[in-house]
Amino acid sequence: MTAKEKVALLRTEMKKNNIDVFIVFSADPHMGEYLPAEWQERTWLTGFTGSAGFVVVTSDKAGLWTDGRYFTQAPKELKGSGIDLFKDGIAGTPNYIDWIISKTPEGATIAVNGLATSHANWVDLNTKLTKHKRHLKDLPLLNNVWTRRPVPNKNRVFEHPMAYAGQSVTDKIAAIREKMKAEGATAHVVSSLDDVAWTLNLRGSDVECNPVFMAYVLLTLETCYLFVDVDKLDDDAIQLMKKSNVTLKPYDAFFDHLSNLKNTSILIAPNSNQSIFEAVKTDNTIIEKPVPGNLMKAIKNETEQKGFETVMVRDGVAMVKFLHWLIHTVGKEDLDEYSIGKKLYGFRAEQKNFIGNSFGSIVGYKDNGAIMHYSAKSEGSAKVTNDGSILIDSGGQYLEGTTDITRTFALGTVSDEFKKDATTALQGLIQLTLARFPKGTKGVHLDALARMPLWKEGKDFNHGTGHGVGSFLNVHEGPQSIRKELNPVELEAGMVMSNEPGYYLEGKYGIRHENLILIKTWKTTEWNTFFEFETLTLCPFFKSIIVKDMLSQEEIDWINNYHRMVSEKLGPHLNGEVKTWFESLVTPL
Repeated sequence: MTAKEKVALLRTEMKKNNIDVFIVFSADPHMGEYLPAEWQERTWLTGFTGSAGFVVVTSDKAGLWTDGRYFTQAPKELKGSGIDLFKDGIAGTPNYIDWIISKTPEGATIAVNGLATSHANWVDLNTKLTKHKRHLKDLPLLNNVWTRRPVPNKNRVFEHPMAYAGQSVTDKIAAIREKMKAEGATAHVVSSLDDVAWTLNLRGSDVECNPVFMAYVLLTLETCYLFVDVDKLDDDAIQLMKKSNVTLKPYDAFFDHLSNLKNTSILIAPNSNQSIFEAVKTDNTIIEKPVPGNLMKAIKNETEQKGFETVMVRDGVAMVKFLHWLIHTVGKEDLDEYSIGKKLYGFRAEQKNFIGNSFGSIVGYKDNGAIMHYSAKSEGSAKVTNDGSILIDSGGQYLEGTTDITRTFALGTVSDEFKKDATTALQGLIQLTLARFPKGTKGVHLDALARMPLWKEGKDFNHGTGHGVGSFLNVHEGPQSIRKELNPVELEAGMVMSNEPGYYLEGKYGIRHENLILIKTWKTTEWNTFFEFETLTLCPFFKSIIVKDMLSQEEIDWINNYHRMVSEKLGPHLNGEVKTWFESLVTPL
């Protein structure tokens, strides 16, 4: 079926149930960014594959709201669907709730699936709709439309041992319970999959590229329950849960268990699904606060930090071997974006403890590089020749850590304009890397450092500058970020983040440079404790696209020092033609 046909079926179901508007969020019951196949409702309905965005369907209109990462991609994927694109964050784009109100009469009923709607979204919707005499209803209409959903998988859930985790399950639970007590909570629901996995030192593969599994945790001051498909846990995982006093319960028993809670003060994150709040709202006190373990998870312990350092060497070796292959093969063999991504996977797969990609590799040749989260398909992806530029954003999941790296480079002739833009974006990466900042700093305070070189040229990029990265967990991890929008979470020593400014010229090329950086304590003075960044990623930048005359001496020194570090750490693991070529990349500017 086409997207237009699917929307028509949904409208038929809406009419049967007297629903005027139906909203499909990009979400599963655990509010993850990346979803298991059976919960990719918005993608199934619309054909839009971006990780962010939601669709609103009325009796005769449909609109999809998404952010700047997908302004180029979305129109292509929505073509012929009858769904209009609304560019979130752009002046003139209506708020989706205001748009719904403008398209419906008083008394209209708007429906969502409560399991796939965050409590925060529900409250926002309900408050505004009620004010304008519209009604919000929990009604999972797509269950009657998407009748051939993929079946939930039975992938193994396994232990993430102390040698990699660095902290026991018992200690993590004890630390979370202390935070619960401080909030006056006697129970706590953990519904986000990476928080479940981190808390219990377990990993799985229910979501592509994310080593997590479908589960909930209910923690009280005395007990801990894991609601999961128990058959998926291997013997080591079961033994770890017994040792850690974690009781296993069926995944499907979670909501029945919640509904039996009475006279309990329950700590629940506001981005948990609405069905959780509905299940406990009677005879209990709800404390809406972020998951305590979320910030704990973001601050990597010493073992996790060493794990990142270990995998960066392996990942860097794989990247250098891959880049050597690509540079020396393009123009001689038939290549396309998809086959290049597969080849990169192969080089990573040669490395010790490699589990899989940390996200779908982005291989954007020439103008496809301007599509920020471009995904080359197995059929119809662009042929790649020894001309123009290519942007490759990729990463790996290893038992010791997670990687995420972007390099943009020339495969042949590129314009002076491209080189200037590439250098300007690189200056942004360098300026952020060089930052030193006091305790209490938030990501928004540093974001301008990465954008300033572009801003001076009247240019910018429509995505965040930095996101947190998990330790053999999700490549996009909160709660911290570096972006224009205010995020109240302070940056702390031990956080691992991306540093990825870019520039995108639709129809011509895309540029992004990305390293992972670790926040470390620099010094404590009479003013404050100050932090700095340590670069973790190990892979050369291509000097052929850097305009040296644009750089300050400080920036030149940074590039030369970075390449010296890359040479020292990767050189011993390379040999032959690859090493000779690599050494030419890391010579001083």
